[in-house]
Amino acid sequence: MSTTPVLEPAKAYALWAASYPAHAHNPVMQAEERAMLSLMPSALHDVTVLDAGCGSGRYMLHALRRGATQVAGVDLSHDMLARAHDELDAWQDQAMLSLVQGEVSALPLPDAWADLTLCGLVLGHEARLRESLAELHRVTRPGGIVLCSDFHPIGHALGWLRDFKVDGRRYAAYHVSHLYSHWHAACAELGLVIERVLEPMLDPADIPAGAHFDPVALHVPVALVLRLRRLS
Repeated sequence: MSTTPVLEPAKAYALWAASYPAHAHNPVMQAEERAMLSLMPSALHDVTVLDAGCGSGRYMLHALRRGATQVAGVDLSHDMLARAHDELDAWQDQAMLSLVQGEVSALPLPDAWADLTLCGLVLGHEARLRESLAELHRVTRPGGIVLCSDFHPIGHALGWLRDFKVDGRRYAAYHVSHLYSHWHAACAELGLVIERVLEPMLDPADIPAGAHFDPVALHVPVALVLRLRRLS
């Protein structure tokens, strides 16, 4: 019986980047994205936006489409940043854009830089949730919003992997489960108010005909999405 190699995030995304699109490309991501976008302000004119763990630029593009004119993306993977650069090229004349290599747990940005900080499907790659949330708190201005998502801990308990294929071979990225109690304790300690929590479910209409998937996925939440606000 073959097993799926589990790779550290930097190595995983170096392999995955060439085929990683800048949109939600599977039913779980589509469910997560609908929840994230429902909690994101609909108009972002004059709002400074940071996408921490920006990957190929998916949420940077959403921010730009909602009118943001100053957007920064930080990601651990040089290869994913290269993909983001290509995806964002058409927006260069319409907004101030920057892409910087760095880790969510040590963001290369000054204190209180962002009005809105986004962090989509990233913090499960970080074993120390509090330290990463502390950085998101630090770079967000007092009163600003931190919008986070991650794969739901139920999926982790069911043995689901963050897996992908390259040249016909399956790999998985390292991922840990952060329970809601972990989020609650870290936010309380840091001064991040939990304003909303969503637990989106799969939409059966998103599942391609003939797809192989765990049928339990239709009956449990697949993502945990939180809107946080920095108090001071």
